[in-house]
Amino acid sequence: MIRFFEKLGADVLYQVNQIGRMGIFLFYSVVSMLMPPYKVFPVVKQIYHIGARSVFVILFTGVFTGMVLGLQGYNTLSKFGAEGLLGTAVALSLIRELGPVMAALMVTGRAGSAICAEIGIMRISEQIDALECMAIDPHKYVVAPKFIAGIVSLPLLTALFNVIGILGGYAVGVGLLGINEGAYFSSMYNDVEFGDIYMGFVKSLCFGVLIIWICSSKGYYVHLTKGGGFGAEGVSSVTTNAVVMSSVCILLFDYFLTSVLL
Repeated sequence: MIRFFEKLGADVLYQVNQIGRMGIFLFYSVVSMLMPPYKVFPVVKQIYHIGARSVFVILFTGVFTGMVLGLQGYNTLSKFGAEGLLGTAVALSLIRELGPVMAALMVTGRAGSAICAEIGIMRISEQIDALECMAIDPHKYVVAPKFIAGIVSLPLLTALFNVIGILGGYAVGVGLLGINEGAYFSSMYNDVEFGDIYMGFVKSLCFGVLIIWICSSKGYYVHLTKGGGFGAEGVSSVTTNAVVMSSVCILLFDYFLTSVLL
């Protein structure tokens, strides 16, 4: 019984320490973003890696998500004789919920895992320690460009996901199921409001910060992770943990943001 409580206490203390480290990591990262000097090239490079290289997977996922919404929406609306509202159903579903969430999950799988592995390898190969020895702030040099790139890239990728998803719904609804083209776009124009777009924009910004924060901090503290340690096995374990944690937090924050903004 004593050993059980000892193990329970150790696990609780470990989780508290981990939460504290992540909070301090976020604080230093935000401060390093705001403090000069401001260098453009590292940010542009990270925007390319996080944003531009994710365009294909966003387009591919977005078009099929919109097509599925077109099929499911038509099947549901036809029961009520409201097929003309398919454009509204597809647009609102994408702009409010599916666009930000799906884009964030895709970026987590493609770019978040790479960010965690990159920083984790820098830690176990002592590159971060070398930066500190040369009086170079690792948060400013390594982490801050990724945060800025995530904040810039996620809203743009979400907007791209929404547009291609709406076109995918159009292809199914108008091209395959024979819905009137004017009804598809006019219902969308009449029912989609600025508040809907604002909600999706705020969610994408929050998800961008969330992804970079979790994946970067997990890689940065790979040497302090329980069961991780140094080596390839530790980096792979932490990277998997970062992707899972980011995905779960995206879904949790999606609910809380929806409850606040709706």
